Amino acid sequence: MFDDQLRSRFEWLRDPDESVVATPPVFIAFDVLYVKGRDVSQRPLHERRARLEDIVAGAGFIYPVRRLALDGLDAWAEVVERGYEGLVAKDEASAYESGRTRRWLKVKQKDWTVEEDRWRRTISMASSREPKGK
Repeated sequence: MFDDQLRSRFEWLRDPDESVVATPPVFIAFDVLYVKGRDVSQRPLHERRARLEDIVAGAGFIYPVRRLALDGLDAWAEVVERGYEGLVAKDEASAYESGRTRRWLKVKQKDWTVEEDRWRRTISMASSREPKGK
């Protein structure tokens, strides 16, 4: 669901506030892993993204996730300016990997939610366990 500034409000699916909802629920697709029964998960992200956009074109309430500027600093400026929660920076040449990966970096604005602090502690703890030199 999106607010009147077209910012996604996932939490409204659990607890809708009809006085501020600007759109009906929509499905946002982040990636495509299979096309016509064929596994494409090991293809580069830029190929999977093009396939995803072709698949959902004209599908009504199904959309590909929004793209930001290619330059990381410009993308972050868009996040701050538009009041987004954050972004996920992805390596366009990367294959799909489940779970956390160094090829996809999730960055959130400070103090966005209570979950933010939990997420930050998880990342800090994980990086403190990594061998030196990485």
